[in-house]
Amino acid sequence: MVSKSAVAAASLLACACAHAASFTQTAANLVDLSLEELSNITVSTVSGRAEPLSRAPGSVYVISGEDIRRSGVTTLPEALRLAPNLHVARVDASQYAISARGFNSTTANKLQVLIDGRTVYTPLFSGTFWDAQDVLLEDVERIEVISGPGGTLWGANAVNGVINVITRRAGDTQGTLGIARAGSLERGGAVRHGGAIAGGHYRLYAKAREHDRSRFEGGAAAQDANDLAQAGFRADWGTALEGFTLQGDAYGGDLDQGRERSGYNLLGRWTRALAGGSSLRLQGYFDRTYRNYPGTFKEDLDTYDFELQHALAPAGAHRLLWGFGLRHHRDRVENSPLLAFLPANSTFNRSHVFVQDEIALRPDLDLILGLKLDRNPYTGAESLPNARLAWRLSDSQLLWAAVSRAVRAPSRIDREFFSPSTPPFTALAGGPDFRSEVARVLEIGYRVQPSARLSYSLTAYHHRYDSLRTLSPSPAGPVLANDGEGKTTGVEGWGTWRGADWWRLSAGFMRQRQSFGLRPGAVDLLSPGANGNDPRGWLKLRGSFDLGPAHELDIMLRRVGSLPAPPVPAYTAVDARLGWRIRRDTELSLVAQNLFDRRHAEWQTAAGRVDIDRALLVQLRLSL
Repeated sequence: MVSKSAVAAASLLACACAHAASFTQTAANLVDLSLEELSNITVSTVSGRAEPLSRAPGSVYVISGEDIRRSGVTTLPEALRLAPNLHVARVDASQYAISARGFNSTTANKLQVLIDGRTVYTPLFSGTFWDAQDVLLEDVERIEVISGPGGTLWGANAVNGVINVITRRAGDTQGTLGIARAGSLERGGAVRHGGAIAGGHYRLYAKAREHDRSRFEGGAAAQDANDLAQAGFRADWGTALEGFTLQGDAYGGDLDQGRERSGYNLLGRWTRALAGGSSLRLQGYFDRTYRNYPGTFKEDLDTYDFELQHALAPAGAHRLLWGFGLRHHRDRVENSPLLAFLPANSTFNRSHVFVQDEIALRPDLDLILGLKLDRNPYTGAESLPNARLAWRLSDSQLLWAAVSRAVRAPSRIDREFFSPSTPPFTALAGGPDFRSEVARVLEIGYRVQPSARLSYSLTAYHHRYDSLRTLSPSPAGPVLANDGEGKTTGVEGWGTWRGADWWRLSAGFMRQRQSFGLRPGAVDLLSPGANGNDPRGWLKLRGSFDLGPAHELDIMLRRVGSLPAPPVPAYTAVDARLGWRIRRDTELSLVAQNLFDRRHAEWQTAAGRVDIDRALLVQLRLSL
């Protein structure tokens, strides 16, 4: 049955079309890009080199900076809702569960996330703390979201997807920008200034945000109010193909119950075009994070990372890319009586080497073969092969297929996590022989632009998993093991239809089936939701309308299926933004989230289900 929210959203879309039909305009925004221009957006995450989206042999969706502006979102996790190949569930006022193709949880561990080439990763559980990841969204050029394995280029843990956040070069963000926002649940603001420096360009920014408490289903306040402040810089010399970039960020903020998180990072990247068409890229960064949950654990993590990539000049039908990388972690944990990482302090290294060859079999047919050897401190070198075939049926059609092997390497929680913190470990003990979880993946995709106003992409996939994490009984107590196996089969797709110069509709969906089991004779003490809590599918619909030369209307509808364990009902949410360009340098917008429903739940924790309330937000942007 179609929900009232969906009917109301459809009515609102129809009203916008009827109201705006009398207007024409030539505003320079995404709605006015032709689909040919959209299909030629450059992406780099699929093949490790810049290529048009229309020729990328992978299931990739691009969120542009203009998409983010017109959505009215204020945080990176909320911006990721725009990707139809991601399941984004808000847990409370600060936490999110984000995944592609299943295995979603607040400690999801099969998705690789990068911000300007820096991997935002914790070796505690091989995942991402989303409450500490943010950027100035106005500086984002695009976010490339890959669903499917990317281990050959991005290493272990890129099992089900890769998120690559790419910010603009400093030369593209000159002048001063100020942002102020206030709403029913959050308040914040930001300022950015860019200028010239020693033959290059720079920008500086600072931002702050605070969010009120959520409420449980019964109405009681959840202990999840939080604030976060962040500042940073970026400087660029030369060009993206031959130049140098230096950038860094620092952040800090509190959560209810005395919890804290903070950190800072510094990254340098040098690119050089070499003779004959080859190129070289060197990158290094330092990243420090701090997290303190009183009574549970406290962590200081330092990460040093260095990477080299060398693209050789094309030689006949071959186009080679190779590289290597080194990463050093220094992790210091303060344990509690309830749980412990033993040893508390750990220092370990990771390294990798990879090679990829793009072979032109015919002018319209390419074969991409790649292999990465990724070494971790627990299981040694892991082999991550990948083969992709891309067939350009015409200038507007691409048919591609891929077969891959990806792994989720052990983390500290798999080998070194114990509860309670002293023997006997009657609740849980890390497995001394815990191995990598393995995925073998088949994909086939089709991307086409059948007309000047329509384009779409479809991908079918099958993932087979071995050695999934389980909890096995033993005489000494429950021990983490690798006795699980499973399968995920699904289809995902999205498309864009430009009905007229002044409006555009985008839609996307995902439908999948998961099944999990155990090796013969194995016993698993973990809960049924240990392999994630995922809907069978979802649908996302977005409309962008230019209501004359100074007004914009954007509407997004999300229909997300129910979660099985623990159960969370299906929901429909409608968000809307009305923008008014008061002057060339001043924009005022009103954003409504959960417009036709007072509240809904998207996740459930052991503490209970938190409601996501309807929210209103007013935002003012001033650029000089």
